[in-house]
Amino acid sequence: MSPTLLGAAIGAFLAFMAFAFGFWGFVVAALFMVVGAALGRAAEGRLDVRSAWDALTGRRSSS
Repeated sequence: MSPTLLGAAIGAFLAFMAFAFGFWGFVVAALFMVVGAALGRAAEGRLDVRSAWDALTGRRSSS
């Protein structure tokens, strides 16, 4: 199991435990899954966090 998939699974589990049901629980679960996948990719070395942050804040373009 890759770290990206593991991070997404952990994020989904924690989101399910924190917010059992409802629309906002679904939205938060999706957010936790994205964060977990991003953390997994960063741990795997496939995501440069500093470059991604600079692109999000407008300091550098993503291309």
